[in-house]
Amino acid sequence: MLTTLSTSYTDTRAADLAWALGREPLPALATLDLELSAAKLQLRLLGASHQVLLEEEQGCCSETVACIPGSSTPLPLGVAKRVGDWEYEFAARVEVLSPGQFAGRAQELLALVSEHPHGLAGVFPGSPHAFTALLAQRQEGQVHWRTWHAYPQDGQLVATRTRVGIRARSGDPVPLAAT
Repeated sequence: MLTTLSTSYTDTRAADLAWALGREPLPALATLDLELSAAKLQLRLLGASHQVLLEEEQGCCSETVACIPGSSTPLPLGVAKRVGDWEYEFAARVEVLSPGQFAGRAQELLALVSEHPHGLAGVFPGSPHAFTALLAQRQEGQVHWRTWHAYPQDGQLVATRTRVGIRARSGDPVPLAAT
């Protein structure tokens, strides 16, 4: 799903992004509700980037990557955490592209996400290449999502990958809603 967001940039550059796990839902400009087997997932576009809410019978998990006032946790390159029964893995990278490369990559990503049934992309007014996009899937019993945050004025594209699963009491990973 592709939408035009009726707001201006809240993040000004990739370095302003912060990461948080476990935050309450923030006001969203657009959402996409998904059911991936027994897992309910809500992809949320914020005025300040993205939030993903995951609910499964073992509990809930939320990830926020945004410009968060007062946040002391900058965007990490990687995180692996156990939160209750959840095993959470996050990775981020910043690509620096020339204007031509950036425009091509933006078009490619917006086409991929907007045409995918589990994708949500929002374009900010003022530039067709200023966007935030999220794409979710279920793979090997775990929930995965990828996000892209575009900063055309700097030629920067922030890409993130997240994987969430449930751990068994023995410590071995277990697929979500294993059958």
